[in-house]
Amino acid sequence: MSTQRDPIIALATAKGRASVGILRLSGKGVSELGRLLCRCELSPRYATLIKFEDRARELIDEGLAIFFPGPHSYTGEDVLELQCHGSSAGLSLLMDRCLELGQAYQLRLAQPGEFTERAFLNGKIDLAQAEAIADLIDASSALAAKSAAKSLKGEFSKKIDVFLHSLIELRALTEATLDFPEEEIDFIEQHDVFNRLQKILENIQEVKKAAQQGSIIRDGLTIVLVGQPNVGKSSLMNALAGEEVAIVTDVAGTTRDRLKETIQIDGIPLHIVDTAGLRETTDSVEQIGIERTWKSIEQADLVLHLMDASQSSSISDTDELLIKKIQAVAAKQVPIKMIWNKIDRAKNTSVSDGEHFYVSAKTGQGLDALKKELLLVAGWQPEAEGGILARKRHIEALLDAESHIQAALRLLKEQSFSVELAAEEMRLAQESLSKITGQFLPDDLLGKIFSTFCIGK
Repeated sequence: MSTQRDPIIALATAKGRASVGILRLSGKGVSELGRLLCRCELSPRYATLIKFEDRARELIDEGLAIFFPGPHSYTGEDVLELQCHGSSAGLSLLMDRCLELGQAYQLRLAQPGEFTERAFLNGKIDLAQAEAIADLIDASSALAAKSAAKSLKGEFSKKIDVFLHSLIELRALTEATLDFPEEEIDFIEQHDVFNRLQKILENIQEVKKAAQQGSIIRDGLTIVLVGQPNVGKSSLMNALAGEEVAIVTDVAGTTRDRLKETIQIDGIPLHIVDTAGLRETTDSVEQIGIERTWKSIEQADLVLHLMDASQSSSISDTDELLIKKIQAVAAKQVPIKMIWNKIDRAKNTSVSDGEHFYVSAKTGQGLDALKKELLLVAGWQPEAEGGILARKRHIEALLDAESHIQAALRLLKEQSFSVELAAEEMRLAQESLSKITGQFLPDDLLGKIFSTFCIGK
């Protein structure tokens, strides 16, 4: 059942010059506001050509007004969309006129994601679908857009709902043993609770794998290029990006600050960070850049340590010390790959072996093998089924549910197990899964999620 809340307004299209701009209103009193602004009765779901005027009856713009009565609207409330030319000045004037007319209805500017939050609160979508809307807007590749669209359609939510219904049924059977202890019926054995719970676990693990793949599609991998000055970090960044994004010269120390570029390999976003060369220096600006290099290493998912293959075929003492420091600074278990650049000028070359890669940023030699390794480190499996564009909290919830079901199975295996404890583990698994779709909501979760949305969505 939808609820009409105080009316809100926001620009639903991107700011700036465009052919079309849209203002969206939702909430109590929007129907009356539409009549006041348009000076006519708007037919539901029909586009009406309107001359939008200010208080002095001077023309602001000419465009379309469409009224969507609740609950058959995006938010589940009465919604009014005003479409006009995409002039920032014109849209601002129209917004001011709406706020002026809406004073009696307490019309206010919408908070980020408030339209979608109302859609969730009014039961139009669940929380996973709401997040999919933001992910679809932010999608940086066709693969990410398609995966987000699947979640928006409800594919992810349907899987979670199946798990929840199955868990509720098995909980009821398990708890029946507690409620009817005098009965000679073993509800748990008769209804094969153990094997059915085992099957739920297997299905959750499959969805978890798909979610982890989707997380890669959504978030990608942060890769930091490090090494001594003039080993070709910026050249490698340009080669991976396929364009000149970093300045390249023969002068050591050209790169004095971090430079970040997002590239795509097979639809997977990789965030490449070019950094200042690591060396002792008295240049204050370069020192700041080197400090930022170490901060980048702390945040890296993968570190590529570059060396000049044209100078030596073995790791120098200086590089040995740098590698040890990188290992100490980088997060635990973050892989560090040795990249031998400039092999086009090297006397001796070797074959890449998974830890050492031999490339030429200039000619492109060895880059295909390196790109495959980057996807491998990211965990991408192209042969796997289409991923669910999952967020970190979705994966955490699936891991929690998996852990509680495993605990319940261990208890059910015991000869003299505690029925209460097994039922409690199932309840906790159910609670974890409910967080994904929003049926169970920890404090402040809604605010954190919707605050990341754009204003007009």
